[in-house]
Amino acid sequence: MRLSTTREAVQRIWTVRLHPQAGGPLLACPHPRCAAATPLPADSARSAALTHLARHARADVLPPHLRTCQCRARGCAWHRPHRGCAGPVLLALTRYRSGRAWRLADACAACAAAMSHTAVVPDTSLRPGRRCPASRTPAAAPRPLHGPGERLRVREMLTYLAAALPRFTSPAARLLALQCALRADAGAYVRLPGSLLRGMRLYGRGELWQELEHAGWLRCRADRHPHMKAQLLDAALLAQGAGRRVRARAAQWALRPAPVALPSGWPPSVQLTALAVASCTSGEAGSIDMEVLARLCGHSPHQAEELLDRLVITRMLTSWRYCRETDEVSWHLPSPANAGRTSAQQ
Repeated sequence: MRLSTTREAVQRIWTVRLHPQAGGPLLACPHPRCAAATPLPADSARSAALTHLARHARADVLPPHLRTCQCRARGCAWHRPHRGCAGPVLLALTRYRSGRAWRLADACAACAAAMSHTAVVPDTSLRPGRRCPASRTPAAAPRPLHGPGERLRVREMLTYLAAALPRFTSPAARLLALQCALRADAGAYVRLPGSLLRGMRLYGRGELWQELEHAGWLRCRADRHPHMKAQLLDAALLAQGAGRRVRARAAQWALRPAPVALPSGWPPSVQLTALAVASCTSGEAGSIDMEVLARLCGHSPHQAEELLDRLVITRMLTSWRYCRETDEVSWHLPSPANAGRTSAQQ
């Protein structure tokens, strides 16, 4: 009997290129099932390219146990050297050639985090929405908002925002964009109540919405005061049919990202750093490449060091360490008993 070799033959890498020309760019895809290059309007070329990649991913679905890191199969040539492949296999979207080319491929979490101009695409973005009959299974008991699923979802969305938003986007605008991305419906519309914005201390901050509008990431819509309504313009990534409840739980966890939940009143830069640290923490410790941490928070590595020091001052972290040889930053959290005493004092 011949052993199966499908695992070696299967390649989950799709690329598209946008060739500039008068009247709008041409979208070219080397996949054998695709036709000749298609002309596109200039203002919708990026969205069309991402939608094209999403169609390929939907058409070439593989069970999770058959998916492998395509970056590793190519000698990890898509990023600078790191400690090695690790973590679950994710869909990584990479922009290169200044946005004239895009690649969507399976990559392990470690490789995806080390790639430049790369965002992790949640699998729910590529699945058609399905409704299960209510009579088949009883309602599940509610879970606490501390599970690894919420952390992973927030980490994926922070990675996406790091690629989708300009590098100079303010921490407050990034926190707002995170809530919008996690709470958006299948039509890429989001409506944030005034109570939520007040709790985040972002109520009345119209300049933050203008900042995201200027970046071309969303468009504000008229709504009843004090709510804010917007349409996310990157619908190819955010129009998710399935998993809305999971994303809503992640959005709620991001407001108080245990076990690194800061007291209210701290600046958005510290809050965003605490959120990124919490999303990379397991148990009482965590680690991440310094460059990746800085990219998730939209600031420089030097600023990241200062903000980590502030987390130590707040006693959210007991210590942190930066290894220049591996460019890795690691940290330790207080034990649960000490963390409880710290919370009581604050």
